[in-house]
Amino acid sequence: MRVYIPATFSMLAGLEADGILHARNGWAFAATPELTEWYTSGDQEEIEAIAFDDAALASIRLLAIGDEERFPHRRVVVSADVDASGEPEMGESVVKLAGPVALEDVAAIHVDVQEAEEATARAIEHIDAADLGDEDAELAVGDAQDNYMAFYDPSELPFLVELL
Repeated sequence: MRVYIPATFSMLAGLEADGILHARNGWAFAATPELTEWYTSGDQEEIEAIAFDDAALASIRLLAIGDEERFPHRRVVVSADVDASGEPEMGESVVKLAGPVALEDVAAIHVDVQEAEEATARAIEHIDAADLGDEDAELAVGDAQDNYMAFYDPSELPFLVELL
């Protein structure tokens, strides 16, 4: 199953060093049957884009924890093909991974571009208020979510970690 794992740059450095990605508490997002059923229209690609956006939003929450040192304002999503089980009570797109993700199972790596850092920083600051329904905070988070994330092939991971 193609899953979208919210991550941080530190997690990418760990993936590069160890060849293994440990998703925070084993959670990821995917185009589950429940997500497909929730949206009455849209093709598979559109449903996968929704799951990807959920992972990008979860990356903001990981950055809000504050233990990211090198790039504290860049969202990261890792796309991988691994076993996972749906957890619809947690959300239509939420899945629980069967275990850590090996580098060989990674299909793509997505990282915020430098120009997105300001919007992501604002989103990190407002994520809790947005979750509580503050409309201005929701707009700040939405601005970050609207930003493009650069795509990297897994073979580019060593260069990404070293040069970014």
